[in-house]
Amino acid sequence: MSQRLYLDVSVIQTVPPSNLNRDDSGSPKHATFGGVQRARVSSQAWKRATRLHYAEATPEADRATRTKKMLELLTQRITARTGLHAEAGQRLAAALLEPLGIKKSLKKEEQSAYLLFFGKPQLDKIVDLVEERAGELAELDAKKLSAELKDLDVAGVLTTGHPAEVALFGRMVADIPRLNVDAATQVAHALSTHPVKTEFDYYTAVDDENPDGETGAGMIGNVEFNAATLYRYATVGIHQLRDNLSDDTETALTARRFVESFALSMPTGHQNSFAHRTVPQLVLLALRTDQPVNLVSAFEKPVSGRTSGIAEQSVGKLAEEFTVMSDTWDLKPTLTLATYSQFENIADKTQEAFGASLPLPELLERAHTAVAEWLNSRGDQR
Repeated sequence: MSQRLYLDVSVIQTVPPSNLNRDDSGSPKHATFGGVQRARVSSQAWKRATRLHYAEATPEADRATRTKKMLELLTQRITARTGLHAEAGQRLAAALLEPLGIKKSLKKEEQSAYLLFFGKPQLDKIVDLVEERAGELAELDAKKLSAELKDLDVAGVLTTGHPAEVALFGRMVADIPRLNVDAATQVAHALSTHPVKTEFDYYTAVDDENPDGETGAGMIGNVEFNAATLYRYATVGIHQLRDNLSDDTETALTARRFVESFALSMPTGHQNSFAHRTVPQLVLLALRTDQPVNLVSAFEKPVSGRTSGIAEQSVGKLAEEFTVMSDTWDLKPTLTLATYSQFENIADKTQEAFGASLPLPELLERAHTAVAEWLNSRGDQR
């Protein structure tokens, strides 16, 4: 069996009144766990927040994008680099993409039927295949153009050289399996560590131009919200990430940047109404060579908040679960790193379980080094 390394990331984070991720009726999402209703933020919501945070540090030209407008983006690149007019550029772009078998939208033929996740540099490499002959190819009829392009490996371009976001989060195209990319990252739904009830904010808006004698609101409405201390979890298969990226240095850097983005990102639902941006009380990393371990079972019995703050109790319960799980199931990490708030009542417990708290930059640097060393140690086995 090939060597495997998993990077588990657990986060405890308190969020004030907010509606981070709403359902189809506008209510904050929730779930029943441990017999009580919990606040929930879907994995998709936090993956998107993480991906966008990650992309902020990536030059625009090197980013990934998830869109139905692949044809439009490829057309723009073809016309910009070859001088073809828009109609000819779109015709050539469509001919390049046709062999992939991407289904077209029933409503807009120029768009795909589903979102496609790919790297913008991959589009540039597709243009490389035809740039020198673009003018000649644009003059051919449909049948001859198809024949000229049939041997170009467009699919090969889209299945290699993945940007980090695609390598992390993967790509699934159900009807074109050869375009699939196995995700290196799994993200759990965030759950509150305690019971949560949805509340309602009734608001009114006054028309500023109303005359003094006219009373009443110009608009009324309500927004649902909750407040919660959340347990968040994600794991990165470093071995899969390396397979997707094909480069040790890029793999170690991507793992480091993922941890930072997962820890510091925040979904943006109703952000202007609630200003809910907070940072975690705990970021815990565990490097494992056996299997990933989600520690949410620490909160199957919900935190009460009666004896101390909910965040403090949540960090303490996570420390207990981490220790018991490691000893009982012999699933001890090869390395544990943590950044956490200093709660006086549980200081000994947290330090014994997680080690001393590190400033986040130091935690990221040490994780980066550990991943790089592991990759280097398995180099001869690939």
